[in-house]
Amino acid sequence: MADPEPMHVDVVAADRQVWEGDAVNIIIRTTEGDIGILPGHMPIFANLVPCAARIITDDGKQEVIAVDGGYVAVDATGRVSILAQYASRSDEISREGAQHDVDEISRMMDRNEFTEDDVHRLHLAQAQLLAARHIDEQQH
Repeated sequence: MADPEPMHVDVVAADRQVWEGDAVNIIIRTTEGDIGILPGHMPIFANLVPCAARIITDDGKQEVIAVDGGYVAVDATGRVSILAQYASRSDEISREGAQHDVDEISRMMDRNEFTEDDVHRLHLAQAQLLAARHIDEQQH
């Protein structure tokens, strides 16, 4: 039996298309937990939480993209769209900037001086750190 055709994937942020290509597997975190999307997946539309989405391309490489939440949709043709206000590929992330945000917001939380936006920024920075680790894993 032949392998199914790869899925076409678009990752779009509010200001740009972040990544586009063919994939054989996507692992992404929804409000209900992590899900895996393989070719032939049934149509879905799900809310995302800040996470490091892992996309396994049809040539076996892995793209890791930090998203601040948003949506993932699989249409009836198997095309996958990941839509977020903010998204960045692992090679675009400033590890130092993300770690600074985590440290700063953690201190604010310790002092009980934070807002809901700060918590969202913390979760995004944590997702960015996870995505940035992908670069380290590839280099070793």
